[in-house]
Amino acid sequence: MSVVGDPIAPPAPVPGRKLAGPRFRPGEAAFRWLLFSCLAISIAFLGVLLIYVLVAAWPRLDSRLWTNFPSIRRPERAGAQSAIFGTIWVISFTALFCLPTGIMAAIYLEEYANPDRWYNRLIELNIQNLAAVPSIIYGILGLGLLARQLGLGTTVLTASLTLSLLVLPIVIISAREAIRAVPQSIRQASLALGATRWQTVRRQVLPAAVPGIATGSILALSRAIGEAAPVIMLGAVTYVAFNPEGLGSAYTVLPVQIYGWISQSREEFHHLAAAAIVILLGLLLAMNATAIWLRNHYSKRW
Repeated sequence: MSVVGDPIAPPAPVPGRKLAGPRFRPGEAAFRWLLFSCLAISIAFLGVLLIYVLVAAWPRLDSRLWTNFPSIRRPERAGAQSAIFGTIWVISFTALFCLPTGIMAAIYLEEYANPDRWYNRLIELNIQNLAAVPSIIYGILGLGLLARQLGLGTTVLTASLTLSLLVLPIVIISAREAIRAVPQSIRQASLALGATRWQTVRRQVLPAAVPGIATGSILALSRAIGEAAPVIMLGAVTYVAFNPEGLGSAYTVLPVQIYGWISQSREEFHHLAAAAIVILLGLLLAMNATAIWLRNHYSKRW
């Protein structure tokens, strides 16, 4: 007779009978190995590509790359200072324009919008469709509307606004997913303690959603920094021997400068293009490291 509270002993095994173990499924094992093989092949191709770029860029990975301006006749003294500063200018104002707008739009759609209203459903449908539009279409839109109709010209401002339109749907979608992932119990507890909806969003929901918002935003900006088609449409020329001086200045960016050097026939320009690719990869890694740091920093607090 067992006493209440004592652990119940497991049933004794039946003599001559083996316990059933996990069943081997050949299809599941084959699918797992297929996934591992695809991952290994992808990493191998990426490693080969990086090694090839580094080997090609090694002769020009020195201070001349970021201290000198481009040169057509003397590739041994050419650099990418104007392209580096132009990229920093364009991506900085792209972040300034698209991130606040995208995050506020996500807050409205998740916390305030009534999903039964037809105009809210229309907004959501358009955001999902705009995320799949090719980037060259945004370049044509920026050229026809911003540069010509509004008279902004082919300037840093036009490129920043066009790239902001390009990545804005991605920022909105990623921010909405991060806000939606915050448990409803946090909202309910805050409202039960007397906080208003805006106080709940500002002090509870947004801090908890910062890791996801930061990751999605940096990934969106990483796409913008590598785009060449829209800025080519907007007049980002390949030879600019000066740094941008403001929003109304002419400019060039690293993808366009890389394209210009690759199109040259001399091998020295190909080494320059590979070195510029390394600089662009470095900027992307710095942005992604910032996103990882923000995610880890705010994840510890929540």
